[in-house]
Amino acid sequence: MSTVLPFRINTNVNGIPAISSQSVSVNAAGDTVSYDFQNHPTTGGNFRGWITVRLAQAVPTGTADTAQVVFTTEGGNAIPLLGYDAAPVTVANLRGSGVYLVWYEGSTRYLQLATGNFT
Repeated sequence: MSTVLPFRINTNVNGIPAISSQSVSVNAAGDTVSYDFQNHPTTGGNFRGWITVRLAQAVPTGTADTAQVVFTTEGGNAIPLLGYDAAPVTVANLRGSGVYLVWYEGSTRYLQLATGNFT
């Protein structure tokens, strides 16, 4: 008997949702890096709480450390990723591909990176 994992799973039973990026791109101006995710209830809905996010792709080589990071769902609906004091997260704040912890409030579209390279 085989099972198919859903596109979103909880890391614990009824626990923290886990999502994974589908792709990464840099805009033509080189000042924004977009990680794209499948549309699902955790993103874009009235969800409020922690999400474990797997950035499955590395930022493309040659991208400036000052480029702002945004999350999109299915190529649209960009939500800026923020750090502490609501500062925009940039490429310099990412440690590479891997798992990060974020806080999301769907009613206000507030998305804050809680783990990363902050000074």
